[in-house]
Amino acid sequence: MIKLQRKHTKKNLSIFKRIRKQILFWLRLSDRPIVKVYNSYGNNSHIIVMGHVLKFGPTPRRHYRKFFLPNMLAVFRLFMVRPWVGVTVQMEWEGVKYTSHTEQDGFYKIQFEPSVQVPPGWYKIQVTIETTVLGHNTGYGELYVPYPYQFAFISDIDDTFLVSHSSKLRRRLYVLFTKNARNRRPFEGVVNHYKLLSENGAAQDTNNPFFYVSSSEWNLYDFIIEFSRANKMPKGVFLLNQMKTFSQVFLSGQNKHSTKFFRIVRIVESYPQQQYVLLGDDSQEDPNIYESIVNHFPGKIYAVYIRHVSKKNEGIVKNTLSRIEEKGVSCCYFVHSAEAILHSKKINLIENKGLKL
Repeated sequence: MIKLQRKHTKKNLSIFKRIRKQILFWLRLSDRPIVKVYNSYGNNSHIIVMGHVLKFGPTPRRHYRKFFLPNMLAVFRLFMVRPWVGVTVQMEWEGVKYTSHTEQDGFYKIQFEPSVQVPPGWYKIQVTIETTVLGHNTGYGELYVPYPYQFAFISDIDDTFLVSHSSKLRRRLYVLFTKNARNRRPFEGVVNHYKLLSENGAAQDTNNPFFYVSSSEWNLYDFIIEFSRANKMPKGVFLLNQMKTFSQVFLSGQNKHSTKFFRIVRIVESYPQQQYVLLGDDSQEDPNIYESIVNHFPGKIYAVYIRHVSKKNEGIVKNTLSRIEEKGVSCCYFVHSAEAILHSKKINLIENKGLKL
């Protein structure tokens, strides 16, 4: 009787596992390790590789539909994550292995100084974890070492080139949950502006460096990458904010903006030979953060662009930009990207030769 009961229990457990596996397959979720590797960056003597390791999380989206329900489910899936804390991550570069450990939210950062200087360009990289659990124990990404052109560009994402309604929570969530990465809209003319900035003065098959720094969480990384690819935005490095879990999904984009300042500082310090152009909007804290950057790096910021999307902040932003201009930094407070393009031509960001340093 006892033996029969044991067999019956094992059979039920097997059925439960099969049902669970099928549900996860339908929802495109995985309960096996996932190693995510983000577009990372470095210079010829110092490399930083970033990513997350998850015990549970979404698999890549394969189909994009216009219907509300699949799009809403796809966004919810991005927050169905269980970080893996304290796991060892490893990557190999030029025959040398470098390791690090994941933090409380599963985030890792591998930093090292290569034995040989790294020439500019994009490099394929992979990061692995050592575990007995079956799954995607290797993640793939890219590493960017910028060409030393005169200008580098640091851009916000939401309401700077991606229409997001960041200052209006209900509208932001509505757009986030009803649209997908391929039918979300960029602002008119913004792609052309960014392409002109990226290509000006650069040699054939190279571009001026672009960094995208946002208060959006890492959960949205694949979403933003696909949007940028679909709209042919300049390829670059994305630096986002701390990953959220499912219970925090309705707080998407409502992060502390102070960390954005430090992420920009790390970029400028990594490439001290270049001058920088900062692009943002007036829906949240970009003008204040950019003023702090201008004060922190005197002479390093060439221009500041702020898209006007919030009427209530207009007066405050104009005062902030006036203070920035007093520091010798050219500013453009604009509604349409056509205005920004004209300003870029005026200050030789587009028509100049982009002298190589």
